[in-house]
Amino acid sequence: MDGADIITADEKNFDFQVLEYSQHLPVVVHFWATWCSDCPRTSQHLEDLANRHAGQFRLAQVDVDENPQLVQSYQIHTVPTLKTIENGAVTYQMEGARTNLQLDEYISKIVPGPEKLLLKRAASLLVDGKYRAVEDTCLEALDISPDNPTAKLLLAKSLLWQTEYLEALTILNHFPASREYQQAAKLADLAEALLTSGEETQNSQPLDAVYNRALALLRQKKFPAALDGLLEIIKRDKRYRGGKPQAVFLGVFELLGENDPLIEEYRQLLANALF
Repeated sequence: MDGADIITADEKNFDFQVLEYSQHLPVVVHFWATWCSDCPRTSQHLEDLANRHAGQFRLAQVDVDENPQLVQSYQIHTVPTLKTIENGAVTYQMEGARTNLQLDEYISKIVPGPEKLLLKRAASLLVDGKYRAVEDTCLEALDISPDNPTAKLLLAKSLLWQTEYLEALTILNHFPASREYQQAAKLADLAEALLTSGEETQNSQPLDAVYNRALALLRQKKFPAALDGLLEIIKRDKRYRGGKPQAVFLGVFELLGENDPLIEEYRQLLANALF
């Protein structure tokens, strides 16, 4: 049953109907075979889901026996196998026969459910600097999906911007395993440094005053001056406090976001200082 949301894909049309189409909407590729007893049920339920979520993803059915090059390219070892393709790349996959409930859960990862719409709004609010609204929106999303890593990451960022360092660190120190984990780890280093800035140490070091001054400037959102101070420390002693200035530097990058104009300038300055 071919249409806009459900198609038969093969080696001739795969680039256009799947890879190019995935630049606009996710494409769930179902690799199946005529000799597979579980494939008809899987196919029927996927078609039902595609119709239920019309316009939110495309289902592409691929017969493995007729498309050996696709089988090799996507390393298909069993059927049924699902591969979700977004922006030309595989983002999710599932191998073997699954229950209808498991198929529902798989599709729920890609369709824009209520929590995804909330997170899209939260990301936009973060760019606009409306940090309290980001916090409220993320908490609403977490009521729907309690372990959602994107919601937790955005929430932690909003708390850092609001100088709620302890609350942010609590979230970041209990972050779920996910693609966002490394981003959370960088923010955790920043949150911990800001939370403990100014504390006395047993063995004071010559660069302590510079370090504490840089952290104080970060708390005031004076990023260029703070980063300049951290650079001074790195140039003078790369091993200072076990490399904490570098970790804080990367945490600031994560907080500001890749589109901030400071990133390109200071990324090069950090590289020069380190190497």
